[in-house]
Amino acid sequence: MPRIPPPARKALLTLHLVTALGWLGTDLVLLTLGIAAGRGADPAVVYPVMALVGTALFAPLSVLVWLVGVASSLLTPWGLVRYRWVLVKLVLTTVMVGLVLFLLTPNLRHAGALGAALPARDRADLVIAPAVSTSLMIIATVLSTYKPWGRRRTAQPTRMNRHRATTPI
Repeated sequence: MPRIPPPARKALLTLHLVTALGWLGTDLVLLTLGIAAGRGADPAVVYPVMALVGTALFAPLSVLVWLVGVASSLLTPWGLVRYRWVLVKLVLTTVMVGLVLFLLTPNLRHAGALGAALPARDRADLVIAPAVSTSLMIIATVLSTYKPWGRRRTAQPTRMNRHRATTPI
């Protein structure tokens, strides 16, 4: 896969950071609204707002973060599966996007339609899901910052190692 020049790489990184921060911020808004509903705020107002935030911001941002992250991995030296921390972030983000699109967004739409009639067991899910999602996003951020575990071992020798192996000492 071709690599992109440093200015384009920085632009891609900036886009990834901005979309990820937007996703985290939207997640915190959902968590705050879910807690507010649990503490007595009018569910007829809170749940439709949660549905709007979830469908208009949270779901699209989750997909955008995933797409930009994959593009960043493929177009930069980090690679998609070359480093363990990138692979773990990819798996975490893919699982979160799937949960957002196929579980949380339909639940938010359902809650928005029912409003105050939403059963108590479903209300708890609207607090737990954003709390877990926020935690996973913080873990992904820590992985990006500290870049633990190093490079994955590969069966193929790198170009430099192949060159050394054929060069007489």
